[in-house]
Amino acid sequence: MTGKVFFSVTMSLDGFIAPGSLGELMGQQWMELQQWVFSQRFFRENLKLGEGGEEGRDNDIVRETHLRTGACVMGKRMFDAGEQMWPEEAPFHTPVFVVTHSKRDPWQRPGGTTFHFVNDGIESALRQAREAAGDRDVRIAGGGATILQYLNAGLVDEFTIALSPVLFGSGIRLFEGVDASRVALEQIRSEPTQRVTHLTYAVRER
Repeated sequence: MTGKVFFSVTMSLDGFIAPGSLGELMGQQWMELQQWVFSQRFFRENLKLGEGGEEGRDNDIVRETHLRTGACVMGKRMFDAGEQMWPEEAPFHTPVFVVTHSKRDPWQRPGGTTFHFVNDGIESALRQAREAAGDRDVRIAGGGATILQYLNAGLVDEFTIALSPVLFGSGIRLFEGVDASRVALEQIRSEPTQRVTHLTYAVRER
């Protein structure tokens, strides 16, 4: 039995998930957006950011998302940004399939993360990720354009948005260009915490 295909992102109240340029990643706005996750004990331990951190429902959700994931898929833009910022022990601890036109041998990192570079499209990357994940789930890690490709292709089963009380004003919108004629949503749950509201939806074909 294969697992689900999902994505999980933090989004500002005005609909943005990232700044418009790679140079703004890790800037003040982005850090405000992601502050809730950087504060969690599991996240800090996973990235080896030091001891401490919050425990509670936010921390549980971060842990649950990590544990359900057997493989990840991401786009080249996200990989390029992450290659500069991730620690030597990348935070995925699973196989990661990078959708790209660039040819490159697999890149193995300490801690169980190996990046595989897929040159023949999103369906091929997902097929390989499913095989690697076994009965666990496949996470479409990002960025926004890659998530949208999978969503519009009808390849996403569910997703969770951590809605953060931050306004961006500009940047990368999660649903910019979504094919609303094909994608219908069914809300599964809504979990407000002190920092964010976690909204989970099943994706249905319209």
